[in-house]
Amino acid sequence: MTLYPTLTDDMRRGMLQTMVLIRTYEEAILREYHADKSPGFDIGAGLIPGEMHLSAGQEPVAAGLGLHLTKDDALTAAHRPHHVAIAKGVRLREMTAEIFGRETGLGHGRGGHMHLFDPETHFSCSGIVAEGLPPSLGQAFAFQRRGIDRVAVAVAGEGAANQGAFHESLNLAALWKLPVVFVIEDNDWGISVPRTQSTSVTSNAVRGAAYGMPGTRVEENSVEGMYEAAGEAIARARAGDGPSLIEVHTLRLWGHFEGDAQGYRTDLDGVPGRDPLPTYRNTLTAQGVLTDSDFAAMEKSASELVEDAIDFAKASPTPSPANALEYVFAEGARS
Repeated sequence: MTLYPTLTDDMRRGMLQTMVLIRTYEEAILREYHADKSPGFDIGAGLIPGEMHLSAGQEPVAAGLGLHLTKDDALTAAHRPHHVAIAKGVRLREMTAEIFGRETGLGHGRGGHMHLFDPETHFSCSGIVAEGLPPSLGQAFAFQRRGIDRVAVAVAGEGAANQGAFHESLNLAALWKLPVVFVIEDNDWGISVPRTQSTSVTSNAVRGAAYGMPGTRVEENSVEGMYEAAGEAIARARAGDGPSLIEVHTLRLWGHFEGDAQGYRTDLDGVPGRDPLPTYRNTLTAQGVLTDSDFAAMEKSASELVEDAIDFAKASPTPSPANALEYVFAEGARS
């Protein structure tokens, strides 16, 4: 007996809508990021300077997971965070302003795209590999101590599963039977290193057994498979039955970061055919769940939301150098 709702056609269309919004957002950020970095690519130039890690291709992880989370549940993410932030309901205008380094951003322009914090939706992320897992334990521990059925979810890449923080977090989560779910996004590449050359197991899901928790692997970047796996894990956590581990075989459509030539990738020719967005659209269309006009409406809605957020960010002021230390350090820590 499942403890989460069976997927309805409306829910399936909703997951596709989330995927469309994420892709539209990432394409817009891609456009704005590169707009003023030519003719020669200069990572420090433009309205969005610095590194940029985009999540095109990994939309199913966010869309399948997001349906099970409430606003009060906690979610931590990694350095490629936009897709899960959007699925969690992070404020699009404020997130975009933060990416542009503007005063109206989530962190008043101090954090940038890898350090997004939204207390309203209990979302956070970090550029440090595996850093989001230990904080998720603290969140889950607090929920447990307060006796409330909120859950914490930590999303990380497959490279994070080889970090000490991953193993330490799984051990404590199982020991304390915390309401936390660990989600590993396996996109086959840790920057330029294939997982076959970095990881001793074929699936990180098997590592759950070593810590006394269920481990599940979702294949083929399936949004419905992710919905099912996340539903079981989150229901288990809410019921007080402890943590779970999910690994999703997903896809990095673009480079590890913008400007990455990807000369190391031997799989690039097959990447377009694995794009999850047209794949899921075609599935729903073939099953009579989606029409062309439905999809056109999704694209129009997503474009309006995204362009509004971009316009808001561009119109927002940049932080004053005189206030550079504001919102960065605790008040008592400053001399």
